[in-house]
Amino acid sequence: MENKYLNEAIIGNKNMIATFTGKGEMQRIYFPTKDSRQYIDFFHTGVKINNSDLIYLHDDVNNVYKQYYDTDTNILNTEITNTYFNLKIVQTDYMMIKENVLVKKYIFLNDGKIDLDMDFYIHSQLLTDYNNHVGCKIIDCGMLQYAHDFSFSTFAKSHNISKHQINGSKETINRGEIYDKDYIGMSNDTSICYDLGVIKPKEKKTLEICVLIGENKNISEMENEVERVKKIDLNKEYTSTKTYWRKYVKSHNGLNIKEPQNSYDEKIYEIYKRSILLFPLLMNSETGGIIASPEIDENFTQCGRYAYCWTRDAVFMTKALDILKMDKETEKFYKIFCKKTQSKNGMWEQRFFTDGKLAPCWGYQVDETASVVYGVYEHYKYTKSEKFLKDNLSMCEKAVDFLKRYVKDWLNIDGKDEHDKDKVGEEIEESKNQQGHKYHVSYDIWEMCEGIHLYSLASIYGAFDSIMKIYKALGDKTSDFENNRLKEEKILKNEREIEKLQTEIKKYINKNMYDEEKKCYVRNTEDGKMDISILGSVIPFKVFKAKENKIKNTIERINLSLRTYTGGYQRFEQDHYRNGNPWPIANLWMTLYYLETGEKKKAKETFDFVVKTAGKHHLLGEQIDNATLQPNWVLGLGWSHAMFIIVLEKLYG
Repeated sequence: MENKYLNEAIIGNKNMIATFTGKGEMQRIYFPTKDSRQYIDFFHTGVKINNSDLIYLHDDVNNVYKQYYDTDTNILNTEITNTYFNLKIVQTDYMMIKENVLVKKYIFLNDGKIDLDMDFYIHSQLLTDYNNHVGCKIIDCGMLQYAHDFSFSTFAKSHNISKHQINGSKETINRGEIYDKDYIGMSNDTSICYDLGVIKPKEKKTLEICVLIGENKNISEMENEVERVKKIDLNKEYTSTKTYWRKYVKSHNGLNIKEPQNSYDEKIYEIYKRSILLFPLLMNSETGGIIASPEIDENFTQCGRYAYCWTRDAVFMTKALDILKMDKETEKFYKIFCKKTQSKNGMWEQRFFTDGKLAPCWGYQVDETASVVYGVYEHYKYTKSEKFLKDNLSMCEKAVDFLKRYVKDWLNIDGKDEHDKDKVGEEIEESKNQQGHKYHVSYDIWEMCEGIHLYSLASIYGAFDSIMKIYKALGDKTSDFENNRLKEEKILKNEREIEKLQTEIKKYINKNMYDEEKKCYVRNTEDGKMDISILGSVIPFKVFKAKENKIKNTIERINLSLRTYTGGYQRFEQDHYRNGNPWPIANLWMTLYYLETGEKKKAKETFDFVVKTAGKHHLLGEQIDNATLQPNWVLGLGWSHAMFIIVLEKLYG
């Protein structure tokens, strides 16, 4: 599979997601969840006009492109103007709301002075492997590509195909010459053609293509399913899809932002609305799991891939969901996904598939566990639901017990008690690793360095603070539990221990992570680098107050070492990942800090960088190219959009 690093546009429904280039080429399509299976190696479309070679819609020297969404929807339009033949094509892509169907509508307008005799081609190659080999069966209106456990049907609403080729079409497709006598074959690479006839000057013609994904059932069932979808009124489907998304944006305008009065506010408003439209495309509607971003690097050439659920990323996204009145989705994440993915010893691993299964990992991050406890209480702050707290109390207590043991082990804090010895995972505690510790050393927030990190300790401090607040919020509601007296004694003992550990954490940070020469905090005990994540000790975990002198000194050092000439902030010193670009997350973190200290001018400066570097569809990336001020990696990053919404709450809430 070729590398496709930038998803410039994203569409989807509750079960499917598809991504596109700025020229309208579909790069990926996932079903039945946003991370479980990607089907296409490529899906190319083109036209042959008056005996020309094939003119690819996504790639021709004579094509001019314009792309935009229908206002406040996930309906994508790509206008393609072929200047040689004066042919204008409007390609509209959207997912049906209640069906697992992608609709691709094409309107062809002959804007020239000569007749255009035109054929339309689709060349589809699916991903295949030895254990799930793809074949193809031609049907009157298109093709049915299939493997053992899925079917991928591409067909026209009201056109029959004029010719096809199942095997070897790569050799002849560029000339628009395909022919095959076989109606069924073993290739994953198939081309089909529709004869659109002659389009006269100023005449329009329309072609509607559906892509239906489902199980590989018996052949008659799959054929019946194609016929059923062909009978759907696509005009009504388009209208209902547009209505659905516009209603969705309106009902989730949690900050009640009004129509903007100037171009700057308009761009903020558009990023805000695109965030509302993006979040449901990242979520698993059954479990509440949320992917970090649509996938961008299946071949592991630059990273470990992105279409997984990190509990830490998801916690910040659920805070944004709460702000946007998506509290039911947030609750599902904690009550279903987090409970399903918690290990017996109380921790959460690095990342998961959104159905709750363990995803490929390369280490442990203690802030993944701490973030969940923090997130549970943050959700309560929006809903005031004591039932939610009670439903998740046991999960949080297990996590906190793990965090207590972890802190004692790595900070060499005495104070083991019988309560500790009683917990599951004793087999881990009884053995020490090569470093003389019972628990594996944690990676930092960026998953690059192992050790003891300021952000990690701050997240644990924040989790401890959250469990204390959970106990306080429940108060005597703990009487609902059996053995209430024993429960109260256990809580009191837990609170005393947590308070002591919080004191020890703060003491450890001040002793080991404050550089007396630089007069600032550093990110860990090893390399002494400046890192934007140091701000986690202030926001959101509140180990320190924003105006403490040591923090103010640290902010000065961050500005000296991480702020680039464009006003964008890098993650940390000597960051070489993808050439060490600025991250919108880093700027948004600085914005939150300056809002906390009341420095509104500085807050606006750091925020402005994010606003002006959003993608053309108002999607936020993970990184920004300083030279072009355009997103150049992981466009549509959920964490970036979440931080943007969290900042907006401070500005408009």
